[in-house]
Amino acid sequence: MKRRKLWYGLLMGTCLVLFAGSVPVYYLFGTGWAVAMGAVASVLPPIAMTLGNIADPDDPRDHDNRYGPNAE
Repeated sequence: MKRRKLWYGLLMGTCLVLFAGSVPVYYLFGTGWAVAMGAVASVLPPIAMTLGNIADPDDPRDHDNRYGPNAE
């Protein structure tokens, strides 16, 4: 569970930094770089959600999975 929360937090933090950082990048480097940062930032939330919901097979307390060694 700790690993899942860490990955989710890191990816969503990166997403927020990219969205917030795209405005100064727009003024400094142009529209293309800002749009590229926004495109990368828009892809990160589904990836973060997927990684946050994957069950950890090494964690015996992680019983919310339907298949695998820790399935109930």
